[in-house]
Amino acid sequence: MKKTIMLSLLSGLLVIGGAVGGYELWADKSASRAFAVQTGEAKTDDKGAYQEYVLEAKATRWELKQGVTVPAWTYGDTVPGTQIRAKQGQRVKVVLKNTLDVPVSIHWHGYPVPNSMDGIPGVTQNAVQPGESFTYEFTADVPGTYWYHSHQESAVQVDRGLYGSLIVEADEEQGRYARDYTLVLDEWAPETLKDGAGGGMDHSQHGGGSSSSQTMDHSQHGGSSNSQTTDHSQHTAASTQTAGVPDEHDVAMKKMYNLFTVNGKSGDSIQPLEMKTGELVKLRLINAGLQTHLLNLQGQPFRITHVDGQPYEDGELVTDKLLSIAPGERYDVELTATGENWSIVDHNDSPAASDLVIPVQTDGSTEKVVAAIQKDLPVIDMITYGTRQYKKEPYQYDMEKTLVLNNEVQQGETKYTINGKTYPDTENLMVKKGQRVKLTLINKGTSDHPMHLHGHFFEVIAKDGKPNSTSKLLKDTLNVRPGQRYDITFVADNDGNWMIHCHELHHAEAGMMTHLLYDGYKPTFTPDPNAGNKHE
Repeated sequence: MKKTIMLSLLSGLLVIGGAVGGYELWADKSASRAFAVQTGEAKTDDKGAYQEYVLEAKATRWELKQGVTVPAWTYGDTVPGTQIRAKQGQRVKVVLKNTLDVPVSIHWHGYPVPNSMDGIPGVTQNAVQPGESFTYEFTADVPGTYWYHSHQESAVQVDRGLYGSLIVEADEEQGRYARDYTLVLDEWAPETLKDGAGGGMDHSQHGGGSSSSQTMDHSQHGGSSNSQTTDHSQHTAASTQTAGVPDEHDVAMKKMYNLFTVNGKSGDSIQPLEMKTGELVKLRLINAGLQTHLLNLQGQPFRITHVDGQPYEDGELVTDKLLSIAPGERYDVELTATGENWSIVDHNDSPAASDLVIPVQTDGSTEKVVAAIQKDLPVIDMITYGTRQYKKEPYQYDMEKTLVLNNEVQQGETKYTINGKTYPDTENLMVKKGQRVKLTLINKGTSDHPMHLHGHFFEVIAKDGKPNSTSKLLKDTLNVRPGQRYDITFVADNDGNWMIHCHELHHAEAGMMTHLLYDGYKPTFTPDPNAGNKHE
């Protein structure tokens, strides 16, 4: 059955029909395309029932806003790519068909898939070559809001649109919400995109040397699994640029990425969210970009219910507070629609933020209401957000490590380091299955670093030495700002070779990556030196 649907669709808004070949159709008041929702096709094999989804990596021309069209790479002919929507407990197969002329992959960001399904070229699989396919298989037993993207030369491929959302519907949420909207945030640098293979930004000047590596030789990077915290006192801010001075690379990136989008659209091309007075509405917010977005739901009371897909207990109702969403993070919020029109606006300090306005229209009104930008609004701090006093469990740690994050200029190039080293020379974290690990993340540089751990959820137990005092905070991506320190902990309960890296993907490309390796784990694939594996 042909799986690509060429229709006019709304940017993740109101469902108006059932499934057509595994797709749900979404209403559209304009003639613009946007992502479809794929609910899968029911099939059976020798293991039993499963849902099959098909994602085709292909080239298309995508209109970001009126007068601005870019050559994009997509999963399913739209940006974001086709949304994969599964029910809790379903077995899932996703067939990636690559019709691009470059190798690609799919990484399931935040989802604890088996290691062989993590989609990291050279680490868990070989990159999927042009004209070839690869089938990802896992059980959707962890509900929540996630996303997927290419992890092959990701600073280039995600830039061009190779990402989409993964929603696993929780059993207890069935029928709870009148409307369920997914909003995927991103930034674009249209003038840097070029037609032809390998187009997009030239990131070579930012590279950390990882792009040419085909296999992993961990023998020289190994560490004892029961080692204590390393003394990294020699890796101080004195070894980097002047403390407090913005990173010139980040400043340049912020100027270059001068067009902000939600669901692939910007400015007047952003479609309104429709509601009716009194409805309970869920917003799933995903940051697929490189910058932190500070969202203001102008005058609308809301409650955070999930962070990085995980339930957050006793989130309090707040109004006129900014929700900070760093690269790779997800937040679910719920609200009760008032009888007024309002907008969601971005308080990012880039001029491009003025085009990221999401109108909310109630009871059929078409009026667009954008209140004046309120200055000096407080930002929600998840360490103190919530109504319940949380007492941290008295964990006993099998392993403790400190990761000092920094940036420096080496031979005229900006590099991003972990404990003074860039990938692939960073020290791997070696664990044994079942161990409880404590990591201390310290940012002594001048850039934000949204650190992402593959294959696991971690608990945030302290910020700047102050213990978490409210609801248990589980995440897979955590933004560590300059001068900040976070303590996190997790159980090594998912065998494999995993990545830990900054999700400002240029920072990862320029060195801020390492591996979490399980003692005794043997990969199920053989790295192909001709596959062009580039997993930064």
